[in-house]
Amino acid sequence: MRTILSRVSLLIVFAMLPIVAAAQEKTPQPIDEATMKAWSEPYRGWKYHPTPIIPANYKIPGAEDFHSYDVPCVYQLKDKPDTWYMSFIGFNGKGYNSFVIESDDLVNWKNPKLALGFGKEGEFDFGGCVIGAFLYESWDIKSPRILKQKDGKYWTLYGCYPKQGGYELRPGYEGIASSEDGITWKRAFDKPILSVFQDDCKKWEKDCIYQPWLVEHKNKYYNFYNAAEGGIEQMGLAVSDDLLNWKRREHNPIIRIRKGGYDEKFVSDGKVFKDGDHWVMFYFGVGKGGASIMIAFSRDLENWTADAEPLYKFGGHPTGLDKTYAHKISLVYNPKDQTFYMFYCATGNKGRTIGLIKSK
Repeated sequence: MRTILSRVSLLIVFAMLPIVAAAQEKTPQPIDEATMKAWSEPYRGWKYHPTPIIPANYKIPGAEDFHSYDVPCVYQLKDKPDTWYMSFIGFNGKGYNSFVIESDDLVNWKNPKLALGFGKEGEFDFGGCVIGAFLYESWDIKSPRILKQKDGKYWTLYGCYPKQGGYELRPGYEGIASSEDGITWKRAFDKPILSVFQDDCKKWEKDCIYQPWLVEHKNKYYNFYNAAEGGIEQMGLAVSDDLLNWKRREHNPIIRIRKGGYDEKFVSDGKVFKDGDHWVMFYFGVGKGGASIMIAFSRDLENWTADAEPLYKFGGHPTGLDKTYAHKISLVYNPKDQTFYMFYCATGNKGRTIGLIKSK
């Protein structure tokens, strides 16, 4: 009898092993402080570029009334490997338009063009569109930011607003746009992909949806977005199989504000990349009198641990360029000089500009 029971017990144990292993895979180990500090160390010690890449009063031909530039995002096209492109937005008192500019060295930029303007009156993107959540070929942190084609087109998620007449007039939405050439974009879906009116919208995001960031991993699409309840912004996650239909995660917000920290009011504008065996998110926090560039880590894209110490604090630029805000980054690695270039919205004594800091 004992032999039979022992065999039965062993069979049960062996039968349970795959279930236990699956449960362990779904529950990642917590990221301890020492590991987090080691992972963040390569992204500290930035060197400033002395002048804005795009100054606040930069005149774009045909769009001279736009100024106060924001939300940079660098990318490349496969058939033009020696050219870098950067999308960014400008504000003209009514709302946002998105522009694209190009460079062959990541420092000197030229040929700005309108990428995506105002939507039609009465539509969810009438107040302006903010592109810059592109479908890339790879999110590895040192990979080229080459746009990926799907169904013969390039794709980006975008943040947008339904009203003109001010700065980010609520409620915000998110849409999806496509492009034939990677330069000019048009709305690809007549409904917002995220809004405050959807059934799964929770209290923490009920007042405004802001900027997305797109990651493709294992045949799923991940949308990291910041959203607001009153004056507090936090980071959420929605997942899709087709880029059009999105489901919010139940454990949102995935990164929350931290009382007394550099992110006690905002956890916003996350940019996610793969760094070896883990994922890294660069975001900006608002707290302690300004906006700083922060970092968080994950092993599974779902569960995140944020470092309390900024990578780059507001006021770090000696000229006062980012005296108030250092935020909304775009990170790219240049193999020619083995250097990370971090573009960011720098707000200070020269207005709202696109600044640059480098790892070397």
